[in-house]
Amino acid sequence: MNKKSNENMTMRDELTSLLPSIRRFAFSLTGSMADADDLLQNTVERILSRQMPADVELAKWAFRVCRNLWIDEYRARKVRMEAAEQPELAEGQVVDGERAVTGEMELERVNRAMNRLPDEQRSILSLVALQGLSYKDVAATLEIPIGTVMSRLARARAALCETLNAPATRTT
Repeated sequence: MNKKSNENMTMRDELTSLLPSIRRFAFSLTGSMADADDLLQNTVERILSRQMPADVELAKWAFRVCRNLWIDEYRARKVRMEAAEQPELAEGQVVDGERAVTGEMELERVNRAMNRLPDEQRSILSLVALQGLSYKDVAATLEIPIGTVMSRLARARAALCETLNAPATRTT
């Protein structure tokens, strides 16, 4: 095998080992497993079809590609929703009140709270809390100062705690 072929195999092996982490990150951004799987597929496709920037770790680049693809998709969805402007389409998803598993209900509650966060706070919270990246790695991945990471993370945590600790309101 030649050197380029060995490099491609190494990158593919590393990318394969990153798939679960990227999938969790995609889910934290989208809030839907189906959308997360689509985002994961688009991320891997983009990574494999492009030349990786020099002096960049594959993991950081993969998270950045995933986040950027989600931002593009989120903006496109927003435009489509505004164009539709039909009340029956804008009502949102009905939550099944008969869930048997309390854990699933709590996960859904946290997911809704996460979705209320601004995109920049949600992505940082996801990278730190779910992916276990350091502040320095998050700053490098998102190409922002470490102080910005820390302040956005603090605001995200405070907003999440406030939302989750607020008394539940009943809708009937």
